[in-house]
Amino acid sequence: MMSMIRVFVYGTLKRGEPNYHYMVDAANGVARFVGKARTVDCWPLVVASKYNIPFLLDLRGQGERVEGEIYDVDQKMGDFLDDFESHPKLYQNTKIAIEQLTNEEDHDLGDGKVTHQCSAYLLKNFKPHMAELPCLSNYSSQGVPEVNAYMESDDLTDAKDLDPG
Repeated sequence: MMSMIRVFVYGTLKRGEPNYHYMVDAANGVARFVGKARTVDCWPLVVASKYNIPFLLDLRGQGERVEGEIYDVDQKMGDFLDDFESHPKLYQNTKIAIEQLTNEEDHDLGDGKVTHQCSAYLLKNFKPHMAELPCLSNYSSQGVPEVNAYMESDDLTDAKDLDPG
């Protein structure tokens, strides 16, 4: 049996979001939905850049408990995600504690919630003003009060396009 990597996604890679199609594209590797989840600790999830990209700032203890999804991915998908998230140039692939809320069929685990150490993509190097942005507990590409909707781009080759500030 192949070794799987447990990953927590909180932004555009979640089901129903604009980049979810990458998670189910077999050409990128295998990604198996494990369940809905949220961070054990609080983290600042903010939306920034000219494309309104979600960033999970590496400031544990600040912000909100962030909701997202857990996936088991194979090495090929893990490598794809590292590349997609510009690891280590922009985001850092970091293990954090995640509480699983549902199973793969979206059934609530109730008192049987489980905590996992999952890979998550955190922004470690960010401009100070980003820590002052509104913090979200659940990202939606459609936007939420005080946060603009996500803007897709087919050409993010210029590093300044990804500049979080």
